[in-house]
Amino acid sequence: MSTLKRRHFLQRTGLGAGGILMGFPAIVRGQNLNSRINVACIGVGGKGDSDVNDAAKCGGNIVGLCDVDSRFLNRKAEKFPEAKKFADYRKMLSELGSSIDAVTISGPDHMHGPAAEMALKMGKHIYCQKPLTQTVFEARELRRLAAEKKLATQMGNQGSAADGLRRAVEVVEAGVIGKPLELHVWSNRPIWPQGMPRPEGENKVPDYLDWNLWLGTAAKRPYLDGVYHDFKWRGWTDFGTGALGDMACHTVNMPFRALKLGYPTVVECEMASRIYSETYPLSSRIRFEFPEREGLPPLKFWWYDGSPGGDFKPLRPYPEIVKDVVALNGNMPASGCLIIGEKGSLFSPDDYGSQFFLQLKGEKGFTKGDDHEAAKAVPQSIPRSPGHNQEWFDMMKDGTPAYSNFDISAYLTEIILLGCIALRVGEGVKMEWDGPNMKSPNCPDAAQFVKRNNREGW
Repeated sequence: MSTLKRRHFLQRTGLGAGGILMGFPAIVRGQNLNSRINVACIGVGGKGDSDVNDAAKCGGNIVGLCDVDSRFLNRKAEKFPEAKKFADYRKMLSELGSSIDAVTISGPDHMHGPAAEMALKMGKHIYCQKPLTQTVFEARELRRLAAEKKLATQMGNQGSAADGLRRAVEVVEAGVIGKPLELHVWSNRPIWPQGMPRPEGENKVPDYLDWNLWLGTAAKRPYLDGVYHDFKWRGWTDFGTGALGDMACHTVNMPFRALKLGYPTVVECEMASRIYSETYPLSSRIRFEFPEREGLPPLKFWWYDGSPGGDFKPLRPYPEIVKDVVALNGNMPASGCLIIGEKGSLFSPDDYGSQFFLQLKGEKGFTKGDDHEAAKAVPQSIPRSPGHNQEWFDMMKDGTPAYSNFDISAYLTEIILLGCIALRVGEGVKMEWDGPNMKSPNCPDAAQFVKRNNREGW
């Protein structure tokens, strides 16, 4: 990114007014466009269940299924009996080799990067769940490999395909709310356990689970029933990325594009509930500072997380900032995105940015975006989506860039993961950031979180 101005970056990836990624090949094996694309799937439980189904709906031929939990694997194999079954994705990719065109990746966060890197090096097109990686270094490497090998890629932040999200980007870029000054995004996550020490003890590993493969890149630790597998890994720093990784790839997606955010120069965890060494806190407030970019003034972005349920009160924007949001909703929404500009504000009340509301200076409240006269005057400039997964298949077939291909989704992921690093270096540490070089000039402790030391064999 250091050699590309953002405008050229957007033009090259076709993310502004559409277009074709020049020089992009058709399907890896040189098939004609009517041939089916052979897909191997890593992680077929949870979100992976629908990712496999969506690939098949788009015309993919499911040839391989991989999961470390035989319950999920066998259940999925009932629907795709012709697919070969594997517990280890490395064996699946090596054995099926040239018969694979594309790979879906839907396991825990810490395994996204290694699996995607192996598949990209083999020349496979990739659909990977969000966050794209667990570390900044991995995100940079996946972006490099995808571009180098001219492969079709897509991150699984499906809100990217929504007309409302693309319309909000058009409206902000058209200057309806004026030059943006502040961004506030809050989330109702976590909805899983975190903010705690590691429990003591050990349980026998169930017959259906390969615990060593589940740990993957992470250091060995004892298995405990109901602590990590199958959904509770998100709050652990060895396996997940907390609320930021789970939701910011959705909720920050629209403003990242509309506000031309680029790399921040400062990231700081301003406040957090008690921070434990192995889990993310129950609630936090993180500030990102962005410099001037393409004629836009410096901007501050605050991220707030924490579940509003229970006895613990999560951190949220100050009441004066969101008073009109509260008036629109009737109460404080559990999650939301508020962009404050010189001429007005734009508010998106859902996790995926599928709808938005506008309030210009002098107006008493928010108006639905489609109904606001100022928005009606803005022409469409971004192509509408045939479907998030279909975009990936179209990119494989004819090179039309998927809206969340790795050129942009890896960039978004990098920025989000800086918030995770800020949490790890500590509350109140003003971490300066050199984006192109992936390092902090004033906070050497950050380096250990930029690139993970994988367990031997991974």
